[in-house]
Amino acid sequence: MNDRIPVAVLGVGEHGRKHAREFKQIAGANLVGVYDLRPERRREVAAQLEVRAFETLEEALGAVRAASVVIPTTDHATVARQAFARGVDVLLEKPITRTLEEAEELIAQAGQEGRILQVGHLERFNPGVQAARARTHNPLFFEVHRLGVFSPRSLDVDVVFDLMIHDLDLVLWMVNSPVREVRAVGLPVLTDKVDIANARVEFENGAVANFTASRVSTEKIRKFRFFQPYEYFSIDFSRRDAMMVKVNHDGPSPRIDFQKLETTPVDPLRAELEAFVECVRTRRAPLVGGQEGKQALALAEKVMDCIEQHAALVNLRLGRSAGQSGES
Repeated sequence: MNDRIPVAVLGVGEHGRKHAREFKQIAGANLVGVYDLRPERRREVAAQLEVRAFETLEEALGAVRAASVVIPTTDHATVARQAFARGVDVLLEKPITRTLEEAEELIAQAGQEGRILQVGHLERFNPGVQAARARTHNPLFFEVHRLGVFSPRSLDVDVVFDLMIHDLDLVLWMVNSPVREVRAVGLPVLTDKVDIANARVEFENGAVANFTASRVSTEKIRKFRFFQPYEYFSIDFSRRDAMMVKVNHDGPSPRIDFQKLETTPVDPLRAELEAFVECVRTRRAPLVGGQEGKQALALAEKVMDCIEQHAALVNLRLGRSAGQSGES
C-alpha cells in the first residue's frame, strides 16, 4: 500500500516494543524504524522487527509522518516539540507531560502548526468501556478499583500517575462536568513513592467517584462500576466486557435483569494505534487529544496535592519525583 503512514516508535522499553509490534500489524501504517537512547536496545528491536534502528532522534523524525513517544514523561514535551517542528504528528503516552504548563504549550504548538496530538489513555478503547459509554446518559456514582501485584516497572512514579490516571480520564469523559472537590490519601508501602491511593472526587453536577489504585495488592483487579438512575454498569478491563443491571417491571413482580453488553473483541492498544493512524490520515481530532490529556493530568495533580497534605498532617515522608511516569 503506497498510502500507508510512515511511523516510528521513540522509546522501545517494554511498552514501546508493544507499540512497535502492533504498528507492524496495522494495515494503514508502515513502521519505518525505532529509536531509543540505548543503542543495543534499539538495534535489538529493529532487528527483531526488520526495520531501521535510527541513530538519532533527528534521523527518526526526518523519516516519518507520525511517531509514538514511549519515553519518561520528563522528556515528553521536549521530544514532542521537536516532532511538531519537523511536521510529525505525535501519540504521547500518558500522562501527557510533566506539568500542566508543558501540556498547555504543547497543545498551543500543535494547534498553531496543525499537528495531531493524541494522548495514550488507551482504556477509552477497551471494548467494555466503549459498550458501556454508549449506554451512559447521567452517571452519578462511580466505584473504581485498579489493583496490581508488585512489579519493578514504573517504581519511579507515584501510583496516581501510573495507574489511577487511566480511571480519572474515564470518569472525566463520562461525567463531563467540572470538579468541585477532591479528597485523597496515599501511602508508600514498598517504595518511597505512593504505592496505594484512594481518592474521592465530587463534580459540580452532583456526581461522585471513588478511586482506589494499588501496585502492592495480592491479586490483579481492574473493575469499573458506575450507577445512573435505575441502571448499574460493571466493566471488567481485563476481560474487556461490560454488564448492565436494571429492574424489569414486566410481569407480576419486579425482577433484576442482567444484560451483558455487546462488544467488539479488539485489543485496546491495537485500537488506539489504529485510531491514531486514521487521525493522521484524515486530520480529524483524536478521541483523546491534548485537552483531554491535560484535564486528566490536572485531576491527578489535585489528587497528589491532597495526598501530600494528608502525609504532612500525619508526618509521613513521600518521595515525589520531578517527573511522573513513562518508560526508561
